[in-house]
Amino acid sequence: MKQLRLTAFDMNCVGHIQQGLWTHPRDRSADYTSLDHWVGLAKLLERGLFDGLFLADILGVYDVFGAAPDAAIRHAVQVPVNDPLLLVPAMAHATTHLGFGVTANLSYEPPYLFARRMSTLDHLTRGRIGWNIVTGYLDSAARAMGLSHQVAHDDRYDVADDYMQAVYKLWEGSWADDAVRADRATGRYADPSRVRAVHHRGPYFQLDGIHLSEPSPQRTPLLYQAGSSARGRRFAGQHAECVFLNGGPRPAVAAHVAAIRAEAVRAGRGASDVQAHVGISVVVAETETLAQAKLADYRRHASPEAALVHASASMGIDLAAYGMDDPIEAVPTQAIASNLAAMAQQGMTKRKLLDRMVLGSRQVPITGTASQVADALLAWSAEADVDGFILSRMVTPECFEDFIELVVPELQRRGAYKTEYAPGTLRRKLFGTDQLPGTHPAAEVRFG
Repeated sequence: MKQLRLTAFDMNCVGHIQQGLWTHPRDRSADYTSLDHWVGLAKLLERGLFDGLFLADILGVYDVFGAAPDAAIRHAVQVPVNDPLLLVPAMAHATTHLGFGVTANLSYEPPYLFARRMSTLDHLTRGRIGWNIVTGYLDSAARAMGLSHQVAHDDRYDVADDYMQAVYKLWEGSWADDAVRADRATGRYADPSRVRAVHHRGPYFQLDGIHLSEPSPQRTPLLYQAGSSARGRRFAGQHAECVFLNGGPRPAVAAHVAAIRAEAVRAGRGASDVQAHVGISVVVAETETLAQAKLADYRRHASPEAALVHASASMGIDLAAYGMDDPIEAVPTQAIASNLAAMAQQGMTKRKLLDRMVLGSRQVPITGTASQVADALLAWSAEADVDGFILSRMVTPECFEDFIELVVPELQRRGAYKTEYAPGTLRRKLFGTDQLPGTHPAAEVRFG
């Protein structure tokens, strides 16, 4: 039986995906400014043998709903939000095996600086860092960065392709594996003949310089990506190792997974070079009755308006301007193309959308006993060919504690989840190797 992968999903903010649940009396999301909060979460996840903690991020504020940021600020819809990368060293120091996937927007940071930040994290975590590659989708972020508007959706991926080539050259091609000698007797730390400057002349980025960091355990961080549009799938097939997918009908997700893997093969990679991880929410208890009661308790704290704020931003459509039963028009925007496409296909109205937002997001929770949840996860794995799941924060840390106490042992009993960590880097744990394989485009620019 295939061993499932499990990653927790969180964000360095108060309101993440399930909008409004920070108001639940047992929720600790408002402690997000405390390192104790994050270190405690990391230790909990490692006790539960989670593969990693995936940290979302956003630049800009959600100001599409009502054409203003007021509702987002009022409900703490991913604002205030702090830098996710700064949390990692403390959590890594408190753990041994847990991986960390951090979201970083390549649209607003030069490759040269970003490459050093990620190499530093790879060193400090001993190879347990991953990068969720995003290009952004908010005009508010572009304006905050001094631009009139963001780059068009598909064009952002063209920029991203060039960015990836630049950072690959820095991570993979600037220092040879044997460049560092650390020879105390001769006083020679590194061999200059084994270090070279990177010369990149792309359509969007140019650089001439030596990478400032010596080779880290993974060199290139484990690469995550979440684009679901046709252009996003092509980008994922070229670059990504782990693809983060939203849920939906299993046949549709299966087709999406197959399309991404086909893109990987077209790019000269293997289909197994890309793992598919589906986002889920889980409400679990000892009995189905208790699980349904817990779901009802959570629902009392979900915020419909906050959910619409988040949905408006993700589609680029002001849902405040629609009546409850007005068809939502899939007008062209520069936001998340796959969200717009899904809305059009489903003939969505605001009422239908809110009916789906059981806990303040479009992610319908899997609810039941440990056995029922395990059944659902294994069905996903078998029918949609997914490799693992990214478990969204609801009432924290309770949602993760429940999953670890109840679902993890059930998956282990069925032989579908590990009983101990494998040694090594995050990439080695997931793919059996510390560095990217020779089939990945980054291998083309390696030293020598």
